[in-house]
Amino acid sequence: MVNKNRMNRVACVMAAAALVSVAVPAATATAATAPRIDLKVLVVDDGGSSVEAITAELRDTGVPYTRVLLGSGSRPVINAGFLSDTVDGRPRAKYQGVVLPNENPFGEGSAEMAALAAYETAYGIRQVDAYTWAHPGVGLEYTDNGGFSGQLDGTQAAVTAAGKTGPFGYLGGQVAFEDNSALVPESFGFMGKPRAGYTSYVDAPVGSGRASLVGEYAHDGRSELVVTFGYNQYQQQFRLLARGIVDWLTQGVHLGQSRNYFAVHVDDVFAPDARWNKDLNCTPGDYACAGGEGKESTIRMTAADAVYAAQWQQSKGFKLDMLFNAGAGEEWKAENSGTDALTAQLVADRAKYRWMNHTYTHPFLGCVQDTTTVPWTCTKNAQGAVNWMSRAEISAQIRDNNNWAASKGITTDRTELVTGEHSGLKTLPQQGQDNPNLAGALADNGVKWAGSDNSREPAQRAVGAALTVPRHPMNVYYNTGTNAEMADEYNWIYTSRADGGSGVCEENPATSTCLPDPLDPNTGYLDYIVPQEARTALRHVLANDPRPHYVHQSNLAEDRTLYPVLDRVLDTYRALYAPSAPIVNQTMKDAGVELGRRAAWDKALAEGKVTAYRIGTAVTVKAPSGVVAPVTAPNGTKKQLLLGTTDFGTAYAGNRSAWTGPELLQSAVTLKLPS
Repeated sequence: MVNKNRMNRVACVMAAAALVSVAVPAATATAATAPRIDLKVLVVDDGGSSVEAITAELRDTGVPYTRVLLGSGSRPVINAGFLSDTVDGRPRAKYQGVVLPNENPFGEGSAEMAALAAYETAYGIRQVDAYTWAHPGVGLEYTDNGGFSGQLDGTQAAVTAAGKTGPFGYLGGQVAFEDNSALVPESFGFMGKPRAGYTSYVDAPVGSGRASLVGEYAHDGRSELVVTFGYNQYQQQFRLLARGIVDWLTQGVHLGQSRNYFAVHVDDVFAPDARWNKDLNCTPGDYACAGGEGKESTIRMTAADAVYAAQWQQSKGFKLDMLFNAGAGEEWKAENSGTDALTAQLVADRAKYRWMNHTYTHPFLGCVQDTTTVPWTCTKNAQGAVNWMSRAEISAQIRDNNNWAASKGITTDRTELVTGEHSGLKTLPQQGQDNPNLAGALADNGVKWAGSDNSREPAQRAVGAALTVPRHPMNVYYNTGTNAEMADEYNWIYTSRADGGSGVCEENPATSTCLPDPLDPNTGYLDYIVPQEARTALRHVLANDPRPHYVHQSNLAEDRTLYPVLDRVLDTYRALYAPSAPIVNQTMKDAGVELGRRAAWDKALAEGKVTAYRIGTAVTVKAPSGVVAPVTAPNGTKKQLLLGTTDFGTAYAGNRSAWTGPELLQSAVTLKLPS
């Protein structure tokens, strides 16, 4: 949330400040001495949320940057020597773009601002003013002349024609400001009418006209991207614009790349899931549930639910990942007259889905549990050592599920596995380490990618020769089949004891917030939970996060509670983005590969082992052996081969990008930009 009073004070100070700039002819270098421009961004950080948001976008997409903390007494002085030098007789610009808190954070008459202005002019470097106010110093009229200042919650902004042909062409047109609570101010900013030299990229209605929120101010041989509203890295309005801000800043050529990912794993397919009991406020048959004996009930998809799932996929152009427990399905079939219409329907439609091994009967693959206590504990032998599920038992669970799938003509990637409850991996606090037999069983079956719970372990890590792929849990509960059950369990978790809830939210205020009032059981799910969960999932989609989401087969049964959430995510996304930036619906293996590449790239950057620069229309990238580099470049860019060139990368959001490495007999990546 932006502090309105603080910004008003800042506005008053900045109104009296004059931008110091030093104009240097831009065309001083001949073609023979074209400068080298390093592919790195300079971030001058005042500690505000807007600079932090842009920094997060650079970090999370793999763009190298140097951060200078304004308030640090030991920070470097920004002068000509800090910004540029000479390498091999060629002038070098050390930064391809500059991010400032505002147009002049150093104060009136600052030598540092003069040095930056001279540098930007000499090398054609662009500057982003992360958050400033509307005034002539940034090419805008004051807000009292056809503008606005104040709270922006719910503002329906839009990309202008210039924005669509410029840095924000990947958007569908609308940029809606979040308004998640009428009780909490979420956005504050300024809108101003453009003056000479200013091109508006995002504007919003003011009275009978429109005024700018984001635009380019060209003056004195320099270009500034002016943003006149405050934001943080999680707000939708920033997430929509983040890609374009970076592309504008770097003129479309930079290290790093970004995609909008969304994959949904449906766990427990073929198996039944235990049902929540609203009277007992627990789930009979699933661990300890006082008074639940004899009251067990389950939720399982029907053949009609399977037909609907296939139809929904086709209508939405989106594929679900079916994570199956074939043995649990066979057990259900044996207990129900030997017939199973659900399995028959899903097998008939097998080519319509992606399939993944979830173990044969969904047992807990870690320590042998004692579930008579809450929470459960690991049992131990007479010597005090933990009893573990054996390697042979784990391996059989993986192998038998694969073999069943093959017998039904279901295609799986045997390198992928998600165990039931992510078991076998460490489960704190009871099981502080992986089952020591897990890595061997994974290797026995060729498993290279093992799903993990992002809420427990957000980072990828090794399990023997395999790597984990963290998955986002969706807040659509596995033990509910109806909207009313969802609302009831949600109320139990998120309301105070005085309102009939568990009080967990009161005991853990740092991690959970109590509902002000219980949800209506009849309307609470669709009116409150669905919008909230869709907003959370969409935030992941817009954050260049390849981690898949997971739900359970129960969410496709009975009231089919999952679909309203997915519909809202997909429909909102497709309204916000142009067709050039489609959702990437990829496999878990591909997500694992992406996360592994990012980790290697981040390590190489942190160790200073990446060199990348542009000279004219040539881009050179050098990274450690075995590390591929993420690179984004304009359409028409070619990659140099040993003989000749080839088109670089793949198209996404109006440019081209890829993870790339040197070609045969080359030591570096060389790209040729379009003239």
